[in-house]
Amino acid sequence: MGQELGKNMENREAIKLTGVKRAVILSSGGIDSTTAMAIAQSEGYELYSLSFRYGQRHHAELLAARRVADFFNVRKHLIINVDLGTIGGSALTDSIDVPKHESVEELSADEIPITYVPARNTIFLSYALAWAEVLKAETIFIGVTAVDYSGYPDCRPEYIAAFEKMANLATKTGVTEQIRMKIQTPLIHLSKSEIIIRGVQLGVDYSMTLSCYDPDESGRSCRRCDSCLHRIRGFKEAGIKDPTIYY
Repeated sequence: MGQELGKNMENREAIKLTGVKRAVILSSGGIDSTTAMAIAQSEGYELYSLSFRYGQRHHAELLAARRVADFFNVRKHLIINVDLGTIGGSALTDSIDVPKHESVEELSADEIPITYVPARNTIFLSYALAWAEVLKAETIFIGVTAVDYSGYPDCRPEYIAAFEKMANLATKTGVTEQIRMKIQTPLIHLSKSEIIIRGVQLGVDYSMTLSCYDPDESGRSCRRCDSCLHRIRGFKEAGIKDPTIYY
C-alpha cells in the first residue's frame, strides 16, 4: 500500500511538470488496443497514439489505426518505420503462410504460433517509452491480454512487470525520479468478450477496427486466422453483432 501510494505521488508530480495527464497508447487498430485507448480516454488522459510500419504483410491495420486515432481525436498519431521483415521468423513478416483453422477450438494453447513476431512488444514498448519520456507522459497503455490470446510470451503479466521495472531504470525521468513510468494493461485479465463489452460501454465502434492477420486487398478479414477466430467468438459470447466484413 505504501509503495503504491508513493508511485501515485510521483505520478502527480509528473502531472505538475506538464500540466496535463498524458499517455502513449500502442495502437494496432484492433479490438484490444482500441479498447485500451477508450479506457485511457475515460480516465482523463491526453492521448498520444503510436503505431508501426514494421514489415507486416499488409497495411490495412495502419488504416484502421488511423481511423481509431481520428475517432478518439488523439493529440497526435505517430507511425514509426521499423522493418522487422528483414529479420523475419514470423508469418506476419516473412514469406510464411498464415495458419488457417475452421474453429477456435483447433487452436493449441500449448504452442507459440508462427504468427508470433520475435521481440515485437519489447521493440514497440521501447519506442513508446522514448516518446513518453519526451512528452513527460507518465503512462503507456498496451492492450495485451493473457486470457483469449495466441500464447505470445510478450503478453504475460510477468513480462509487463519486468519491462516497467526496466523502464524506470533506463530513463532520465526515471533515475531522476521526475516520473514513475507505469505500463498500464487494463485488459490483461479480460476475455475477448469482456473486452468487447467494456469497449461498447465506452462507446467504441468496432466496425472501424481490424483484427485479421491476412486481410484481402480491400481490407476484408479472412475469418479463419487465429485473430479472426478469437474476434468471432468474442462477439458471439458478448451477445453483440460482429460488424466485421469477411471475405
